[in-house]
Amino acid sequence: MAESSKDSSNHDLFVTEFPKGSYDIDKYLQGRVHFAIMDQIKLMDKLGMKQEQIKEVIIKTVTEIVDNFEPKKESESS
Repeated sequence: MAESSKDSSNHDLFVTEFPKGSYDIDKYLQGRVHFAIMDQIKLMDKLGMKQEQIKEVIIKTVTEIVDNFEPKKESESS
């Protein structure tokens, strides 16, 4: 699918890349999540959502992600 110039400029405006560096993996992943949530908040604000609406959407989404996570169980033979 071709990316339009509007999509490209929105991507540049609302997607912050987390810098790769000498971070421990847990800090790197936390940083990526932080940047992604902040980018989503900026977009929602730009779209006119109120702070309380933004908070509700973000918390609902994160809750659904955590609630639906099912870690793989190690096999008994390993």
